[in-house]
Formats: sequence, C-alpha cells, structure tokens
Amino acid sequence: MGKENEEDILWDLAKNCISKLGFVDCVIYLVDENTKLLVQKAAYGPKNPKDRALYNPVSIALGKGITGNVAKTGKPALILDTSKEPDYIEDDANRLSEICVPIAYEKYVYGVIDCEHPEKAYFNERHLKMLSAIASICAIKIRSVRASQEVIKKQEKLLKIREEMVELKVRALNSQLNPHFLFNSLNAIQYFVTSEKKKLALEYLSTFSRLIRFYLRQLGNDTVSLYNEIDMLHWYLKLQKLRYDDSFDYMIAMEKSSETNHEAIIPSFVIHTLFENIIERSMFNQKKGQHFKITFKSSDAEVVLVIQYQEFDSKNANPPEYRERILKWQDQIKLLNTVKGYAIKNESKIHKIGEKWVGNITLTLPNLR
Repeated sequence: MGKENEEDILWDLAKNCISKLGFVDCVIYLVDENTKLLVQKAAYGPKNPKDRALYNPVSIALGKGITGNVAKTGKPALILDTSKEPDYIEDDANRLSEICVPIAYEKYVYGVIDCEHPEKAYFNERHLKMLSAIASICAIKIRSVRASQEVIKKQEKLLKIREEMVELKVRALNSQLNPHFLFNSLNAIQYFVTSEKKKLALEYLSTFSRLIRFYLRQLGNDTVSLYNEIDMLHWYLKLQKLRYDDSFDYMIAMEKSSETNHEAIIPSFVIHTLFENIIERSMFNQKKGQHFKITFKSSDAEVVLVIQYQEFDSKNANPPEYRERILKWQDQIKLLNTVKGYAIKNESKIHKIGEKWVGNITLTLPNLR
C-alpha cells in the first residue's frame, strides 16, 4: 500500500491484499463526513467487473446493517450465518458468511472493509485478525495522505493570502500616491504660487514632502508606531484642509491614561485609508463647517480610534465611489485579520444630538508593541 492517494490505497488493498487471502468478494467503504453515509470506493470480486469500475455502487447510512453498525461503533463483526442476521443487507448477491472490520485510527473510523462468502461459517478468528491488521495499516496510510493534503491546502491558502497581502500593500501605496492625489497636490501648490500666496505654497509643499517621505519609508513595513501615524494623519489632514479651502477643521487628541500611548505599534496603512474615504465623502456632500474630533485611546492590548463628525444628511447618502472604496477598505481589514490574526474591529453609528446628526466611527487596532 505504498500509494500517495486514497483511491490508489483502496484499490491496491482490494486487488493485491484481499485477493491473496483467498476471499471471493470484498467491498471497501469510506465514510462521507458530509452525508454521514458509507460510500463504496473499491472492490474485489463480482462488484469489480474490470479495472477500477464498481458494479451498481451503493451507499449505506451509519448504524444501518452490519457495515453501518461497524462504522458507527468501530467494532468488527464476524457473521457465520447471515440468514440468521436481521441486520444483513444484500448487495449484488445473497451470501451466507460476512466479516467486516473498521478502518480506524485512534477511535476515528475512516471506513470499513466488508467481505462476504457464499459458504456458511467460512470466516474465522484468524481471518478477523489478519483483516484487522490490514485495516489498521490502511487507516495509518489514509491518515498520512489526508494530513499531507491538509498541509498542502494550508500552504496553498497561505501563499494565496500572502499574494493578496502584497497586492493589498501595492493598492494601499497606489491609493496614497495615486495620480489624483499627486496632481491635486501639485495643482494646489501651483494655485498658491500663481495667487502669490507664497507662504501657503511653502507650507503646503513642506507638508506634502513630509507625507511623501513617510509613505516611502513605510513601503514594505507591516507596522508603524502610533506616534508616527498621528504625525502622518496630521500632515494628511492639513494638506486636505488647505486643498479644500478650510472647508473643515479637525482636532487630534490622545487620552493620557496610559504611559504606553506613544510607544504603541499598530498595523500600517489602515488609518490613512479610512480618513481618505471619510474626507472624500464629506467633501462630496459640499458642506462647509465640518469638524472632525479625533481621539486616540491606547492600552497595553489595543489602540482605539474614535472619530466624531457632523452628519449633514441623516439619510447618510454616500457616493458610489465612496461605497466602493469603503468596501475595499473593509476587505483590507478582513484580510489583515485572516493573515495576521489582528482582530481589527470597526463600527459606525449615527445619532441625533439636539437638532444635529452626529456620526461616530470607532476603529479598534491591536497594540503590537
């Protein structure tokens, strides 16, 4: 049974092992975990007319008949006279002797080997011992094959996830260095220069260069310090505020309940992408006077970001581009949680305070310090 897949193992068992025992009929079943049925997989004798074909294959429920009972209990059965056995199920022909052993490893039953003979009392204890030994070897081999297949599946899944992570990083960088963002920034600088607002032009250019340097330094890094991320956020919001002619303002605060505040380490490219979506959505609605209250709370285990803003439209209408981007951002979160086990959580709520609608976004990130 030196085979590398279950089908080869079972047919090798049927044709090369069972035949040498002098048996005239043998059927090998495997348990289907989804349907909880015993399914015929290989045979020797009348059930196997040629090659690897099965004649009229049947399925048997666990606990039903002799084979079903052996599969359910994990205990072998030696039937000397099937005519006196009420649980006997006739397959292709009625036979008077039956022996059935479980293919099991450490009480886990993979299937059964079921042999029949037209003569009464044909099978004996010696047959039972030999067949049980063969079934044990078969179980070990099946277990090994399935374990190997599981490892291969996990490796393939991990490889796919890693490829998606690389793509995700590229998308995140493209999002931050996309032509739209760069052209708008350059246009803003050009506008300030041509309008002879040199101070604003220099301020914008200085902030823009800091942001670009930050992005390039972070390329290839999965994590970032909270301190640097807050600097990045301030630079980004400052640029957008200048670009949108002070249509919004913001305040970034940090609760000082823990000494670990600035020492916290968080996943990179999560906060920026969120704010990019929030700012674009807010400016899409073309409402001035927007205020973003941004609060960071840090502990040894996590960093919580709370964003409070005014929701001008209680129906929370979103442009199609925003919905598409926020879905991609949520996919990014799911992927990070899957690959890294980060357990990142985000929650959005809208409630009314007096005559105003207020939106709250809470983002919980792991402290990876």
